Amino acid sequence: MSMAGVQGKEATVDFEIASAGKLCQTWYRIFGDLDADPTKRPLIAVHGGPGLTHHAMLPLADLSTKFSIPVVLYDQIGNGHSTHLPEKNGDESFWTEALFHSELTNLIANLGLQNREFDLLGHSWGGMMLSTYAALFQPPGLRKLVLANAPADLASWSAAYFRYREDMPADKLAIVVKYEDAGDFTNEEYESVLMEYFFSKHVCTVDPWPQELLDSFAWVGKDGTVSHTMMGYDEFRPQGSLKDWSSVNILHQISVPTLVINGVNEGADDSAIKPFLDKIPDVTWKKLENSSHCPQFEDREFYMKTVAKWLLQE
Repeated sequence: MSMAGVQGKEATVDFEIASAGKLCQTWYRIFGDLDADPTKRPLIAVHGGPGLTHHAMLPLADLSTKFSIPVVLYDQIGNGHSTHLPEKNGDESFWTEALFHSELTNLIANLGLQNREFDLLGHSWGGMMLSTYAALFQPPGLRKLVLANAPADLASWSAAYFRYREDMPADKLAIVVKYEDAGDFTNEEYESVLMEYFFSKHVCTVDPWPQELLDSFAWVGKDGTVSHTMMGYDEFRPQGSLKDWSSVNILHQISVPTLVINGVNEGADDSAIKPFLDKIPDVTWKKLENSSHCPQFEDREFYMKTVAKWLLQE
């Protein structure tokens, strides 16, 4: 289903970063009305990557049109319609998880939600970031948290990816290894082999990929500053500022009801999400058997019903 007909209010908020050297802005889009009914908790949805955009989250507009949940999507700093900082490429001291925590706090305040209840949903990297955000900051208005298709630590994600790649045809895996050994991660053949034999099975199984997902990934091609500085170029061996990322030791500090979602044959496999289930005090797990890493596209209707039912139940 195309999102071409979906409308939403678009705007920006200023985001001051002392070391940026310029005033930055976070772009956001609202589906529904944040003020029409104060009893309806808005949902702020955080995209993955790092380095992707809100386009991959556009299906969540369904939560507004079908379940009357106001939805806020935004492009994280350095991505999409928000301020880009290519001059900070490679600066791991700038591109940290804490930067994105600060951006979210700033967005919440500028939306006037700091004194209201709201929910948070993060997909992939967005879920990673929200797991530490909820644990470290415990925002007073946060009512419910959804961690969708996110690992509790990157080492577990990498382990799953290495396991899956062994299922690739031997000649195709050999091509991947050849370019890995050469450090040539932008080669067209390398990228096409991964798309056909890996991403199509472990990221999104819809064929062809939805345009919104393609649009999100296209932004990395336009400006890979965030992605490459925080995660590197190698799909299987994370580098950059998130290389050793883990939320495991602080998950017990998450104080709100949390829904953990994962699919099959994805990076956030059962082992990767297990610390969420073991350590978050009030946690619910929903495994979606008909999708891999992008259920918002692969099993859209069921995903939306699952999320909406959980958010709306008291």
